[in-house]
Amino acid sequence: MPELVFFSGTMDCGKSTLALQIEHNRSARGLVGMIFTRNDRAGEGKLSSRLGLVTDAVEVAAGQDLYATLVEHLSQGRRADYVIADEAQFLAPEQIDQLARVVDDLGLDVYAFGITTDFRSKLFPGSQRLVELADRIEVLQVEALCWCGARATHNARTIGGEMVVEGAQVVVGDVNQAAGEVGYEVLCRRHHRRRMTAATARAAALSPDVLPVSPG
Repeated sequence: MPELVFFSGTMDCGKSTLALQIEHNRSARGLVGMIFTRNDRAGEGKLSSRLGLVTDAVEVAAGQDLYATLVEHLSQGRRADYVIADEAQFLAPEQIDQLARVVDDLGLDVYAFGITTDFRSKLFPGSQRLVELADRIEVLQVEALCWCGARATHNARTIGGEMVVEGAQVVVGDVNQAAGEVGYEVLCRRHHRRRMTAATARAAALSPDVLPVSPG
């Protein structure tokens, strides 16, 4: 039976790499996929991974009906044996409903990839709808690590290496951005709660001892 599968994880855990691997495996067997993406780091209409792999994709616009897009594609005599939706957290809830309809009414497998929560540890609306509708949720087993070595569970937004907790939910950036630019870093829950990034941890380690010392 066709399924709507949600592959989730933090940033830097290999979601896009897996999406590209699924595309490669199926295309090598003669299958043809429709690839959707939104706000990929490589630019409009691209699905890319941090390993340097990239392929063309359909850039999803706000308000676009994904079910209607598939129906039009098929009605023109073109093939689509499966669907990949990367950066699915950026899709609107109604677009997730449309992907579920692709599974149910068109009989196509849909593989959605995305992070679950934003930099404030709040659910993205698209990810929330995927959790509600997916036939299967797969948490990726390639663990991203916090700077302390613990498993990273949270996504932090940074400016100049310092964590910020206010701002728009969607601001496109990447890990390892230059100083002063909006970037992202994966942290364990403890250091996300403490707002302690790798840069602020290094700064704290270099600070002079400020503990009070009693005279001799």
